[in-house]
Amino acid sequence: MPPSNTKSLRIAVLADSDTRWKWGASTAGRVAPAAPAAPAAPVVDGFLLRGRATPTPRQLAEVGVRADSLREVTAAEFLRVMARESYDVLVLALVGGGVQAVLHGLRRVWEDRTDRPVVVTGYVGVVYEKLADGLLLRHGADLVLANSRQDAERFRQVYEGVGADASSVTEVALPFLGGAPYTGEHEPYTVVFAAQPSVPDTRRDRTYLLERLVRHARLHPGREVLLKLRSRPGEHTTHLEELPYQKLAQRLDLPPNFRLVYGNMGEVLDRTDLMVTVSSTAALESLHRRVPTVVLTDLGVREALGNHHFVGSGCLASWDQLDAGHRPVPDEEWVARQGVAADGGYGSAFDTARERIAELLGRPGGLPPLAPYYTPETAPGYLPGVLARHHLAPDGSLLPGAPAADREPGPVRQIVRRAARGAYRHGVQRVAPVIRRMGEL
Repeated sequence: MPPSNTKSLRIAVLADSDTRWKWGASTAGRVAPAAPAAPAAPVVDGFLLRGRATPTPRQLAEVGVRADSLREVTAAEFLRVMARESYDVLVLALVGGGVQAVLHGLRRVWEDRTDRPVVVTGYVGVVYEKLADGLLLRHGADLVLANSRQDAERFRQVYEGVGADASSVTEVALPFLGGAPYTGEHEPYTVVFAAQPSVPDTRRDRTYLLERLVRHARLHPGREVLLKLRSRPGEHTTHLEELPYQKLAQRLDLPPNFRLVYGNMGEVLDRTDLMVTVSSTAALESLHRRVPTVVLTDLGVREALGNHHFVGSGCLASWDQLDAGHRPVPDEEWVARQGVAADGGYGSAFDTARERIAELLGRPGGLPPLAPYYTPETAPGYLPGVLARHHLAPDGSLLPGAPAADREPGPVRQIVRRAARGAYRHGVQRVAPVIRRMGEL
């Protein structure tokens, strides 16, 4: 299915959270091959996979990435759309199990088609846990994007190590990097702490970080100190947040130069002089713009925190050092291996992906069936459970009793879905912490 010379490419993006929508929609714009005579930019249709982390309208607006259309679907509803619609490229911006389920479902609905889309998937940011698990669940896509040279090497090693085809691994960079380079201190000097929903995950550690941020504001009254939050209470992101900083902050006497802020990270970076985080992808966005960036060591350098990924970066430091005026200097070689492209090479980072997609779109006879590594033969004790969570059988067909996929959800069904999601979020952020505290008595 070669790209048309008379019309724009059609790209579908399926995402399951606000950050994955940001990555998926941004990726769609970066990897679309240029059609010489195309009259306009690619047409991007967005699909939000219904679940606990389905983004709210406010979260979508904050991400700042737009689509030509956007709708919420179940896996079954999405597969029905893919069976009847013709797209050139499909970007799967999902957790690993979701990617695997959709790949098997697509293999089933496209079993009699050769004019299927090129399927692309990857990771939202730093890959610091479940490397083999997440990668093998993504195997089967035509392109598995690696956000850095380091990730591309690790991805190929995993695939080759289990005897899986590694040709899908394609080195790119984080698709949402950009913005003006840092040129010097602002007035007032602004320190930003980029919060994460689940790192760290205990009340004690989160309270400690908040108190140190407030202490920094008191020690430096001439600075503006911002706590950059990912979501409001009741909203979910890619990871669960049981202890929102907003609630912890209510118990503190906050100085006038300390504020809680939301909004697009790029806009916040426009006024940042020092970015501080535990292990957020925001650190890579900051490094790309050459904003002084610190990855905290106060709670240790541990795999559970993800900050071990930054060993060798030159960015590791503690609050005591920051309070004393420390400014980190990143290691240029480390930065270059992370897909940050602060040296100006970002513009060409997606050339290989675009070329590969164009080649696949022009493949004589169309594309072969999707071929994930996991099958009922290679993983009979694992794959059925992964697929069943999305109401799919091991062969990719719908399980008996699965939600109807042959009709659009009616008003009552939509109301029930919203109510169920609200109840789930209430349970995670209000009921679960209470039960945990009771268990510690």
